[in-house]
Amino acid sequence: MRKPIVVGNWKLNGTEAGNEALVAGVLSEMSNLADIDVAVCPPFVYVPQVVGLAKGTALGVGGQNCSEQSSGAFTGEVAPEMLSDVGARYVILGHSERRALYGETDEIVSEKVKAALHAGLTPILCVGETLEEREADETEAVVRQQLAAVIAGNGIKAFERMVIAYEPVWAIGTGRTASPEQAQQVHAFIRGQLDSHDARVAQSVRIQYGGSVKPGNAAELFGQPDIDGGLIGGASLKAEDFLGICRAAADTVG
Repeated sequence: MRKPIVVGNWKLNGTEAGNEALVAGVLSEMSNLADIDVAVCPPFVYVPQVVGLAKGTALGVGGQNCSEQSSGAFTGEVAPEMLSDVGARYVILGHSERRALYGETDEIVSEKVKAALHAGLTPILCVGETLEEREADETEAVVRQQLAAVIAGNGIKAFERMVIAYEPVWAIGTGRTASPEQAQQVHAFIRGQLDSHDARVAQSVRIQYGGSVKPGNAAELFGQPDIDGGLIGGASLKAEDFLGICRAAADTVG
């Protein structure tokens, strides 16, 4: 039985006061969510604050990205070792916004995964297709290529220390959501790609769904056999919405 994991991606949002209130709201119900893993990923400058707020609780904290470099003359970058040093446990890598807006290639993402693993972080590897790619029936080809680059650069065993997030790009922040059947189909495909390399790894790796998950649709999505939680964007900025999604994940356990 894979333990569900729900992660909030705060993206470019947050203030010290707002973060404190949001984390307090989430922590108010953490004792009821012992059967799942829960984490939040604030902007870099707030990671130490949120780590402090979550200290002594089960709430994990992560970064939204990291460099493939450990140190050096790379102005504006944040090394994975730095995230680990301030108490982060996770890092989101290959998010569609990073790929589309900042030109991150499959090979760059693979290098970032390697660096994050070396620093002791748990990468949350994002894969997924654009609307144009889906309409051209290229979903599986795109996802296969994204996974293949990481397998080639890190080996299949690396996925034992990772989480995968399937995020159909056309469903992120648009209000559109892949149907549970559509999402399950791609999650099963991802697991099948890993299975062709190592069946045990394929069955153990957790695959989240990311794409306009809300309290109202979370239960149906998380009820699918290959969906192990969610990578949550906008709904993670309101404690009650985020907790509603967490409750839906917890309800799948048992």
